[in-house]
Amino acid sequence: MTQGIEVNETMTTNIHPILERYHADKTRLIDMLWDIQRQAGYIPDAAVTALAEGLNMSANDVRETLTFYHFFHDKPAGRHTLYLADTVIARMQGYDEVRATLERETGTTFGSVDPSATFGLYDTNCIGLSDQEPAMMVDEVVFTRLTPEKVRTIINRLKQGATPSEIANPDQFDTRRLEYVQAQVADNIRICGPVFFQQDRPHAQILEKTLDLLPEQVVEQVTLSRIRGRGGAGFPTGLKWRLGREAPGREKVVICNADEGEPGTFKDRVLLTRSPRDVLLGMTVAAHAIGARTGILYLRAEYWYLKDYLEQQITDLRAERLLGRSILGREFDFDIRIQMGAGAYVCGDETALIESCEGKRGTPRVKPPYPIQQGYLGMPTCINNVETFAAVTAIMEQGADWFSSLGTPESSGTRLLSVSGDCAAPGIYEIEWGVSLNEVLDTVGARNTRAVQISGPSGECVSAAADGERRLCYSDLSCNGSFMIFDHSRDLLRVVEHFMRFFVDESCGICVPCRAGGVDLHHKIRLIIAGRATRQDLDDIVNWGNLMRGTSRCGLGTTAPKPLLTTLEKFPQIYREKLARPQGPLLPSFDLENATREYEHACQALAQEKSK
Repeated sequence: MTQGIEVNETMTTNIHPILERYHADKTRLIDMLWDIQRQAGYIPDAAVTALAEGLNMSANDVRETLTFYHFFHDKPAGRHTLYLADTVIARMQGYDEVRATLERETGTTFGSVDPSATFGLYDTNCIGLSDQEPAMMVDEVVFTRLTPEKVRTIINRLKQGATPSEIANPDQFDTRRLEYVQAQVADNIRICGPVFFQQDRPHAQILEKTLDLLPEQVVEQVTLSRIRGRGGAGFPTGLKWRLGREAPGREKVVICNADEGEPGTFKDRVLLTRSPRDVLLGMTVAAHAIGARTGILYLRAEYWYLKDYLEQQITDLRAERLLGRSILGREFDFDIRIQMGAGAYVCGDETALIESCEGKRGTPRVKPPYPIQQGYLGMPTCINNVETFAAVTAIMEQGADWFSSLGTPESSGTRLLSVSGDCAAPGIYEIEWGVSLNEVLDTVGARNTRAVQISGPSGECVSAAADGERRLCYSDLSCNGSFMIFDHSRDLLRVVEHFMRFFVDESCGICVPCRAGGVDLHHKIRLIIAGRATRQDLDDIVNWGNLMRGTSRCGLGTTAPKPLLTTLEKFPQIYREKLARPQGPLLPSFDLENATREYEHACQALAQEKSK
């Protein structure tokens, strides 16, 4: 970041070009805040005031959005902002040494800026790089596989005036090119199957074929393929599109959810790197199917290094008449813009994501109405995951019967696993639904496995010994992509504590069960680790966890107790072993009957004493 906007009385003048760029549209508030921060290094009060005046909003309304997102700063944050990803996987691979080296080399502590205002050092949650951690962001550039020596080199070069991009991209690749992305991040595609990463896919022919079909026929093809959403919920994609087609409204919207915030998940990052056209074409297919003209790719802030590259892909598709006005010479207009997030896991919820796209804090909405009925700016909105859109492109190329022949009768097709942790080859694996847990562990080179966290912290922790023959499919082990492996050397209680702290950090705070329950459950696991918990605490965990699952507004609150509840079920011994042991004779239990007799005797004695 550069110090482009001076924080003084000229701030109002400096804001005018930003307001003009976005036509003073308050729904683009997050973009405007990003523009200010990228130039000034932070978002000062003067900018908030000027922005509020230009958008006819109150300063507090602007500040409400500003303060909600993790990556926005309202105080100076250093010429370079460094975010070290604090994840379970990183802590298994040298995180502590890297963290200590960062503090020593920058001359500051985490959460602070050094005296020279050169470095601001911050913690952050998973940045989608669990296959190559420890990892960090320096401004908008990422560095992977960190070691103390690598950290010293990076910090020394920054002190000498090098930019993060120059350090990560020594060959000076254009930021719009694939080589720029790959200079920073390895793809780590280990096994690809028939659906994803097909480099010779004829996108123009696929779209021509799609537009030859009536929208209802496209919906029927997607329905016959039996594909279900790859974001986690597993809702039938064909049904969602049919509802979108039937929803009343002249204007409809297609949104791609690329807010890949679930710890341990990075498949969408790789799809956007290696197969961006599959994703963008899948959005265009959806637009034809439901009758949409507007598309939004919501990209998490941690993937900023992908933005220029993806913008170039969109530009190229417009030049080839595969996007924009009169696509392929037809009476069909559809275009896509990229909406950057700003650091909020809860925006993975589709309604929170919509709120963010509208320039607001990412607070989940009460449902119904559902987004497919009333979503972005009140319009019917079809939201699907990156992997879902990529799979739809393959379906339109090869046909619904082909796709439905893969996998199992209940779970069609293939899916991508983001594998990390204790294994020989972390990375991306395309598997057919129906493979067993043991088959995956053998494939990735996992040995001495004790537990696997399926679908990240919001998913299920399973035992390799007891669950090895269970199948990855919607009817058994439904997986949103994250596949974190822990061998017998790992302290699972520490893993659970880390996950529970993650949910506390990421709660939007709108509903009490999540806001208060998450904190209480985190306190319980800390009691357990400290050896001060009792069986009543375990009962409380189950009761409070079930309460949260039944009453929270969105998926974050309903799944937040799962790290505790699933490990309690699968590994009860690790909890029993930590329960408090009596250190000496127990206090006698309270005997109500005896206490009552003693009280009566005392009263009689007192009465006798008074009568004398």
